[in-house]
Amino acid sequence: MIALSRQSHYILLALIATGLGFVALPWYGIPSGFWSFSWLSAPLESAHASGLMQAILHGRFWLWPLPVLLVVSLIEILRRDGPRAKLIAWCGGLGLGALLLQGFAIGLKGWNFTGLESHFGPVAPQIGMGGGAFLTGTGFLLLFSAGLALKGFMRGDVFLVSSIAVVVAAIGLFVFFPVALILIEAALSAEGGYSIAAFAERLFSADVWNVAWNSLNLAIAVGLATTLLGLGFALLHKRTDFRAKGLLRLLAILPIITPPFVIGLGIILLFGRNGMATWLMSEFLGVPPSRWIYGFFGLLLVQTLAFTPIAYLVLIGVVEGISPSMEEAAQTLRANRWRTFSTVTWPLMRPGLANAFLIGFVESLADFGNPLVLGGNFDVLATDIFFAIVGSQNDPGRASALSIVLLFLTLSAFVLQRQWIGKRIYTTISGKGDSGVPARLPDGLRRLIYWTTMPWLAFTIILYGIILIGGFVKSLGIDNTPTLQHYITAFGIDWTEHGLMWSGRAWPSFFTTIELAAIAAPLTAAIGLLTAYLLNRQRFIGQSAFEFITMLSFAIPGTVIGVSYILAFNVPPIELTGTGLILVICFVFRNMPVSIRAGLAAMAQIDKSLDECSLMLRHGSLATIRRVVLPLLRPAIVASLVYAFVRAITSVSAVIFLVSAQYNLATAYIVGRVEVSDFGVAIAYSSVLILFMLLTIGLIQLGVGEQRRAGRRMAPAALGIGRGTT
Repeated sequence: MIALSRQSHYILLALIATGLGFVALPWYGIPSGFWSFSWLSAPLESAHASGLMQAILHGRFWLWPLPVLLVVSLIEILRRDGPRAKLIAWCGGLGLGALLLQGFAIGLKGWNFTGLESHFGPVAPQIGMGGGAFLTGTGFLLLFSAGLALKGFMRGDVFLVSSIAVVVAAIGLFVFFPVALILIEAALSAEGGYSIAAFAERLFSADVWNVAWNSLNLAIAVGLATTLLGLGFALLHKRTDFRAKGLLRLLAILPIITPPFVIGLGIILLFGRNGMATWLMSEFLGVPPSRWIYGFFGLLLVQTLAFTPIAYLVLIGVVEGISPSMEEAAQTLRANRWRTFSTVTWPLMRPGLANAFLIGFVESLADFGNPLVLGGNFDVLATDIFFAIVGSQNDPGRASALSIVLLFLTLSAFVLQRQWIGKRIYTTISGKGDSGVPARLPDGLRRLIYWTTMPWLAFTIILYGIILIGGFVKSLGIDNTPTLQHYITAFGIDWTEHGLMWSGRAWPSFFTTIELAAIAAPLTAAIGLLTAYLLNRQRFIGQSAFEFITMLSFAIPGTVIGVSYILAFNVPPIELTGTGLILVICFVFRNMPVSIRAGLAAMAQIDKSLDECSLMLRHGSLATIRRVVLPLLRPAIVASLVYAFVRAITSVSAVIFLVSAQYNLATAYIVGRVEVSDFGVAIAYSSVLILFMLLTIGLIQLGVGEQRRAGRRMAPAALGIGRGTT
């Protein structure tokens, strides 16, 4: 009876939200933005009217099924013996379906499908949906979820059912739907229709697969290089007496918070025709300047520099997790160091090596900034997609075909990785005590690690030093006169008679980037951790498929996401291009998989009996999450927030297609400076971003550390220790 009362109350709230969206809010998008509230000045005009007024005053008869379903649901909830589950679910599902159907069937020119006009006659055009349509659609989705809960799905817990429905709907709308449009766009013929022949012609053309072959070769080389170097640094950290381990951690963070193409700029400042290293080799060794750095080898070098730290962060946990007792057992059986490493240590690192290679491979395929800077005549998929959209070609069909090939390569890598790891068990930590000492590395391997990692470490330090210096000279390698002009141009501040004026050209994009990243970060963490809770704590039909679709956006390169968002959200029923909202959505669904994994890792350490105790005390799932789970997930929450914030600031491959004059981002501004060879301002801006993110991460870590220390101090008092209690 209590559960039914809660469900009825929830249904009533969903109906109120749905009715509010249909009756009180503008049905279509407002050019000046919903939050300008300009629609309040003339709420009955066609551009501002609610769904109900659109149907009554402006002849949009196709909206009438929605209030009918609302009334039926309201009558049903007032039944003395309670609402019927099947009818509530049908009303919610039909309402959501009708909303989407009319949205896709009628566009800017009336019917989107020619056959409909002959059957139903001409109709008034409609633009993209607005706040009213969004709230109404959300209400019908929640109503459908309530019907499923009434039928007993997820033990009748309406919050859990609604959470699953919202996550699936959001991923379907902002991941599956845009990517599906890429497939459709690639089949668009020159005459305006769709045909398999046009699709095959684009997809199997020689120039597309020549570019794909370039990208594949580069990605394989980068994946191998980053995996081996990352393993070297992980072993250096955990299996040697190397003392500067803090330096390793710093250099692991730097490339992650560095905009993707900045390392490429540093390589140009070193090895370009006017680079410092090029000048030294020309002066003292007689090597003439050349353009060798532009192309495959330059990209291999810069991407290895950029992505090795990520492989190191993956593999350091793998190396640390290998049970010393297993290595000791091999040595007890008289295996020498090399045999122990090759037969015990190396096989146990297999999953980590596969993950590290996969990350390097996918990151190389998706990398846009470095190929834009250093690609030269070596074309790759990411940059070719960009130029097919914004270049002189203006060929969305070709961009779609290239995106399909890029998506095929990344998904194939995921499948091959799973096949290579197989179904073997690699568990070495079972919860039992394991206090052994890790085996020493073979002498030859240890020397190889030192001889490989130390030069690379020194080269990385020199590179970042050059990047820092490049912002303080007029033109490094050409005119090395010290100057602050680049920083003044980008971030100048003037005192005027009217007060402080942010005169630097980079301030608007900087403030916009920080604002959108700050909005996207908590949304990313919230959706990711909620999804992790559903995957870790619940069991339901289709859970494996649910997990797959939540991780799919990680496998989709950013360039593909950018192109697909242009195709999906540039026309009704959902018009988002040119707005800040589309950038926030892009950030959220690009970075959500990392929040999911952080949440899963943290929840694996929290005993499920804590949740069960809360549920036995008749707290619902929402109260259990708020009072039990969230306080224990603070480290995962912080990690998700930091990662989402940093990645939103440094993202370029997806957002380069989505920025506008009003919502320009830092990385897009830097790319614009690079394209006109204004390297000084680009480097100065990048340095400010790196410093800002280092300070932000440091403050967050300091705050978390203080909270943890306070928590430890309060723990004895909270538990009653020292007061005679047990």
